[in-house]
Parts: sequence; C-alpha cells; structure tokens
Amino acid sequence: MHLLKIFYTVARLGSISQAAKELQYAQSNITMKIQQLEKSLQTTLFYRHNRGTVLTDKGSLLLTYTEKIFHLVEETEAVMKDDQTPRGSLTVGSMETTAAVRLPTFLSKYHKAFPKVDLTLKTGSTEQNIQGVLQHEIDGAFVAEPIEHPALLQKEVFEEEMVLITETNHPGITSIKDLQTRTMLAFRTGCAYREKLEHWFHQEGVIPNKIMELGTLEAIIGCVSAGLGLSMLPRSVVAKYIEEGSLKQHPIPHPYEKVKTVFIYRKDRYIPASLITFMNMLDSEVKS
Repeated sequence: MHLLKIFYTVARLGSISQAAKELQYAQSNITMKIQQLEKSLQTTLFYRHNRGTVLTDKGSLLLTYTEKIFHLVEETEAVMKDDQTPRGSLTVGSMETTAAVRLPTFLSKYHKAFPKVDLTLKTGSTEQNIQGVLQHEIDGAFVAEPIEHPALLQKEVFEEEMVLITETNHPGITSIKDLQTRTMLAFRTGCAYREKLEHWFHQEGVIPNKIMELGTLEAIIGCVSAGLGLSMLPRSVVAKYIEEGSLKQHPIPHPYEKVKTVFIYRKDRYIPASLITFMNMLDSEVKS
C-alpha cells in the first residue's frame, strides 16, 4: 500500500519533485520507491522527461486498479465503523434546475432530521453527475433519464413537464420551424435538457440559427426575459416567472414534453446509513 500511495501521488501530480514535496520525502527516495515498484511488477510505469512524468500504458492500467484498491480500503473502513447511525459526509449531485426548485425543502428536512450528517450538494450537468458517481466523487445524484450504465442503480423521483420559454411579447409558436431563426439559450454540453431540445430539432430536420451556452439558470432566465433568445426548461422551474409576467411559455409536442428525473447511485458499493436514510426519506417525500 505504501508503494501504491507513492505511485498514485506521482501519477496524480505528474511530477516526482511535486510528489516528494507533498509526501515530505526526499526526491531520491521517491525515485527509488518507483523503481522498486517497477522492478516488482517487471514493467515501466512512467516515461520521464524534463518537465515531469507521463504514465505508460501499464502505468495507466495500474492507476485504475490503484484507485479501485483505495476506494475498497476506504469502503471497508467505513463498513467497520458504521453502526447504522447516519453520520459522516454525504455528497449529493444534482442538475441545477432540480436543486433550485425540487430540493431545498427536502434537504432542509433531511438536515434537521440527521444533523450528524455533513451534507454537501454539488450542481452540474447530467453527464458531470454521472461521472461524479462513477468516480466515487459523489455518493448519489439527481439526473435526467435515460441512464443506462451497468455500474449504476436508479430510482425515479420526479417527472418534469418541459416548456419553451420566450420573452413576453413573442408571438405564438405553431411549429418548430418558427424557432429556426432564433438563438437557443442552453446549459453546456452534457445537459440532458439541451440534448432533448437538440434531438427534437434534429428529428424535425431543423437547424437552429445559433446555440448560446450559459453557465447558470439565472443567466438563462434573465437573457430569455430580455429577448436574447429562447430556451427549454421544466415548467416547475419557470412557473413563478410566467405567473409574474416576465416570461412566456409555449407547449412542447409529444414525445418531447416529459423528462423524468432519477436518483442514481453505485451498484457495487456499500451503502452507508446516511445514504440509506436519504433515499428512504426521498421515497416518502415523493409519495406524499
């Protein structure tokens, strides 16, 4: 494990000198340990150059296994310490739209019910959240269907009605071709709602004039309201803006009008009490 920790640090930092500084070892000691590991495995793990190190193919393979070993060790320690009392860290990922509308009340209830759990919420696209769960960076995440991955389990939690939103004086939309000259405002690539919109355009043989990427929900809503372009978002997210008269909504035809939100988590990992209680409370919240 000691040699693997040194190998992992060098691989992560791409530099023997940086690894020596982080681990507080002499650089020569780090070099010797890497050579010892290479000799033991009878392979070359790094290419050395004057700017640092680069993993060989075998080095990349060992890095994959090393990460799995470290995760297994951490999970084993967690299992041994777990007395089924929800405590410790719990990191949950979510699409920004879900985090803004669906989660605040639920997360508040969970935090009050289990104050010993250090709950963290990270927002990102569906693709970012999937990768976060797969890489053990987050414990579970709210993402948009469809999700098909052999390492993931999923629970359906919400169904969103999608609407097109425009500035209030925009004329009615009778066909997707009415949108061809407008700018589409969307989150970055990896957003499930953007993919849904692009798929709709593709199926209808329409190419949008321009797709402008914006980083936050507030930016998209503000720019749509100002007449910069239009967007497709869940009605639950924009309902208050429509009611107050700062946005106008337009219906979306079947089968593009519904998107299901699911909660995903890894199939092959031990589920701590904090995550079990989170999912149980989520089930109760959805059914109520």
